[in-house]
Parts: sequence; structure tokens; C-alpha cells
Amino acid sequence: MTLSRRDVMAASGLVLLGASAVSGRAQAQAIPEAPTMGDAKMRPPLRPTSGPDYQPVVTLNGWTLPWRMKDGWKEFHLVAEPVVREMAPGMVAHLWGYNGQSPGPTIEAVEGDKVRIFVTNRLPEHTTIHWHGQLLPCGMDGVGGLTQPHIRPGQTFVYEFVLQKSGTFMYHPHADEMVQMAMGMMGFFVVHPRDPKLHRVDRDFVFLLNAYDIRPGAYVPQANTMLDFNLWAWNSRVFPGIDPLVVRQGDRVRVRVGNLTMTNHPIHMHGYDFEVTCTDGGWVRPEARWPEVTIDLPVGAMRAYEFVADYPGDWAIHCHKSHHTMNAMGHDVKNYIGVDKREFTKKMRRLVPDYMAMGSAGMADMGEMEMPLPDNTLPMMSGFGQFGPVEMGGMFSVVKVREGLAANDYADPGHYKHPPGTVAYEWKGAPPPAPAATGSSAPRAPVPNTGLRAVKPSGGHGQHR
Repeated sequence: MTLSRRDVMAASGLVLLGASAVSGRAQAQAIPEAPTMGDAKMRPPLRPTSGPDYQPVVTLNGWTLPWRMKDGWKEFHLVAEPVVREMAPGMVAHLWGYNGQSPGPTIEAVEGDKVRIFVTNRLPEHTTIHWHGQLLPCGMDGVGGLTQPHIRPGQTFVYEFVLQKSGTFMYHPHADEMVQMAMGMMGFFVVHPRDPKLHRVDRDFVFLLNAYDIRPGAYVPQANTMLDFNLWAWNSRVFPGIDPLVVRQGDRVRVRVGNLTMTNHPIHMHGYDFEVTCTDGGWVRPEARWPEVTIDLPVGAMRAYEFVADYPGDWAIHCHKSHHTMNAMGHDVKNYIGVDKREFTKKMRRLVPDYMAMGSAGMADMGEMEMPLPDNTLPMMSGFGQFGPVEMGGMFSVVKVREGLAANDYADPGHYKHPPGTVAYEWKGAPPPAPAATGSSAPRAPVPNTGLRAVKPSGGHGQHR
């Protein structure tokens, strides 16, 4: 998408504010508009209107940053600033991000493009941007104090470099990194191949893994947390607030994931196997690709995988660390599994009539009950499907494969209509026999005739003498 000079001047307040603080060769030029987005609704892909063709990406609960052409340079404008992000209905977080959101908007360009990226700092402290995985001049690498001066509050800096290769990349600060990344400062950077036919897919999804420690009733993350995070997020959203990945049956689909948390994440997708086709180091050669149903993402890494959407349905996709598919867990919660709390509950209800004892038989009842919670706090498990509570949170979404969707249709198609006879069902026949009691004096249940017989080994490999 290009922006005309008239579009730029329409944002004159921003242009005049930032122009005096610009460093480098672009100092005398007008700064391009910095579009902003305040909600968490997923925007349609931003299709190219000039230059090489490519299949644009779809950012879960996000959008792609528009650009303009100026003297052969593709120009973007990022604004680092405090933002309010809805993590799921019922909870917002006060984060730091770019252009109104955390993560910031996705940057898309083409291999060989000359890019000029303006970065305006509206944070209360200095910042920089590192272009994770890009090959560029050292002075554009974005490490504060080492490769460039810090961008002070109110300043705008300019990064200029040529995109040397296509692939999947990120951007994030390298200044007060512990705080700024813990507060949500990060974004995706996708570079498409110059050849439109190379690595072509029909749908291309992107999202970043991030994590927060936001105490119940609070709004601001604990930046000093090292490991005990309680909200595991995709693009600063948690289930049931994460967009589904909507796919037309028969499409070739790419999913790109980047990990900027403090631990690895095994991302597992139901119903399919897939091939790992790209890392932040580059594309994987066809003969070197490997099949998976779970791809482990190390810290600070990116992976892309592809599959052909042959099988319709609502297929879960999630991190396979069980605590990462829950919201707002308390790490000091007592374990009451197996504890009989009935008498205690009677006594408590004399003091607190609405008291509910939970956890004696596991935590599944939390997915069904609507318990009172502190303001701005999500339940540990939430979200409902067509058959009841899904009992998930955190890093969980659904790949919704449907027949007959339009090529550009990413709207949620609702629940999958299962063909008759294809849903697991309750057995209504005779109950299974009771298990046999253990011990030498206990009667043994008869062993059914299975048509098999035990054979004593006559010797050979594995025989114990």
C-alpha cells in the first residue's frame, strides 16, 4: 500500500513534531504517516499495489503496516509508545508497543527492496530497534550504545538498509531490553521472494509468542519476572481472545511463529502433519525439510511450517506445555486433589454463603463456573465450543478448515458441522465388567477367548537363562 504526499500532509501534526528530531540523510524529507490501530481485530492482508506480486501475510489479531515509495525507497513509520491491549474480553493490559498495539504491526517487503524505517520514540525512556535476522550494515543493527546512539524520548531516528534475502524475521528493542520486551515491544518482519512463484502459498499466517506476569486485578506486567509468568500469549492475546486460523479446504497454508518469551514452546497442531520450511536463518531446501506434528521453538527463534488443508474441521493448535494453555495461574495455589472438603464447605458457607470449594476432583469445574474475580482478571480456563467448555487459555487457537471459502475470506465460519456418525459418542449398551480385585484370595474374572495363545520361547535372542 502506498501513501500519497497528500496523505502524509494530512497527518501534519505528526510530521511537524518528528521532523526536527530526525537523524541521517532523510532529515530534510517529510516523515511518512504513522498509521495506528487501537483494537485487537485482525485486519485483512495488505495486498501489494506496485512492484513484485506476493501473497501477503495475515497477522493474528493484528495488521500490516502501510508504506509509501519515496525516491526508490520503501518507507515505513513506527512509533514506540505506551498502548492498551485487550488480551481477551474482560481484561486489558497496559503495555508498551508500536502504533497503538502490542505486538506492533507486521512489516512486509520484498527481497531486494531498499527500506527506510522511521522510528519515533514516545516512551518515557530511550529505545532502539534491532532487526532480528536481517543482514544489514552494522550501524543499522539497533544495539543501543554499541552500534548507534539511543533514541531519546521525542526523537525520531531513521534506519536504512537493503533487504538481502527473503524469509521470516522480527523486530524488537536492544535498549533496556528486559523491561521493554517484557512490556510487549516486538513485531514481525516478513520479506517475500523477488520471484512471485518461489515458496508460494495460498494463506500465510504469522504470530509471535510472548508472555506476561500480570497479577490478578493489575494492569501492568511485572518486568523483573524471570520464569514465573502467568499469561502465555500469542500476539499479546490469550484464549479465547486469539483469532482462529481460517483456511479454505485444499489451500496450501504457511504458519510462521516467532518466540520472544523466556522458554521454549512445542507448538502442536491437531489433524495434520506438516513440513518445516523456513527458520530465521532462511528457507529449508526441499530435500532437507522434515515432517512434524509438533515444532519446538527455541527462545529468540522463528519457524515456519506448511501443510495442504485437505481435512475439514476445527483443529486445535496450541503449545504443548500444559501450563501454557491456562490463564492467570497462581504459583502458590494449594493442591486439594483428593481432599474431602464437604464439612469445611458447610462451615465456610455460614460465614460466606456463596463460597465454593474447588479443586478436590481437579480443575475442570473452573471451565464451567462463572466465579467472581477481581477486576481485569481472566479465569484460568475459559472459552466454549459447541459441546461445552473448552477448558483452555493462554496459547491456544483453532485451525478452521472449510470447503468453498472465497480466496480472501478470513471471517470466522463458526462451529464445524460434523458429518453424521463422525463425532465420538457415549456408549449406551451393557456396561463393561468390573475390574478384577487384586490379591491371592480374590476371585479372578474369566479371561475372554481372544483366539490368541501364549507360547513359551524355545531359546534364541532375548532369552533369560
